[in-house]
Amino acid sequence: MHFHPTLLRTACVFLLAAWPAIEALSADPTASGIFLVAARELRDPNFRETVVLVTQPGRGEPFGVIINRPLRPRLSEIFPEHEMLKGRQDVVYFGGPVTREGLVFLVRSNEPPPRAVHVLNDVYFSNDPDWIDGMLKRVNPTEGMRVYAGHAGWAPGQLQNEIAQGGWHVVPADADTIFHQDPSAIWPDLIKRAMLRHTRAEVPVPAFGIR
Repeated sequence: MHFHPTLLRTACVFLLAAWPAIEALSADPTASGIFLVAARELRDPNFRETVVLVTQPGRGEPFGVIINRPLRPRLSEIFPEHEMLKGRQDVVYFGGPVTREGLVFLVRSNEPPPRAVHVLNDVYFSNDPDWIDGMLKRVNPTEGMRVYAGHAGWAPGQLQNEIAQGGWHVVPADADTIFHQDPSAIWPDLIKRAMLRHTRAEVPVPAFGIR
C-alpha cells in the first residue's frame, strides 16, 4: 500500500479544515474509546488482523483509526518545513479506507486540545491546524502523537451488525497500546486477550455502539 507524501500533505490541509466527524463532534466531552480486534475469520483486506481504536460520541456514528499498520512515508517527508522532524524515522499509519489521502491526528494531552474529540482519559482526535503545528515544532515532535492516513467509519447500524456476526471482538482500549507497543505485536496480543475474555463468562464484553 503506497501513499505519496505530497498527496498526503495536500489532503491534510483539506482534512484539517473540513473533516466532519471531528468538526461536528468536537464539543462532545464523552470519552468512549474501545478497541475493535479483527476476528481470525475476518478476511476483508482493509481490516484483516487489525486493531481499530473506535469512538462513538453522543452524536453521530462510530469512527476511528487502525492502530497497527505503519506505512512507508516518514512524517519528515510530509512536513519538510518542520526542522524537528528531519532525520527522524516517525511514520504515518494507515488509519482506514475512508479518505485515504487525508491525515488524522491522535494525541495525548493533559488538557483538551482545540476542536478535539475525547477518546480516552487523556487521548483525543484533533484537527486544529495551529495546535498540531505547535506540537510538530517541539523538541520531541511526535511524543504522544500518532498520524494516520485515512480513517474508518460505519453507516448507522453497520458496526453493530458486524460485531453481532462475529467479525470483531470488543476489548477495552488503553493509551499504552497505542503509543508504546510494537505495532506488529498489537493484534496477536489483543486477539489472545479477546479470546480469553470470550471464554470467561464472568467478564462482560462492552456493548459498544448498541443503543
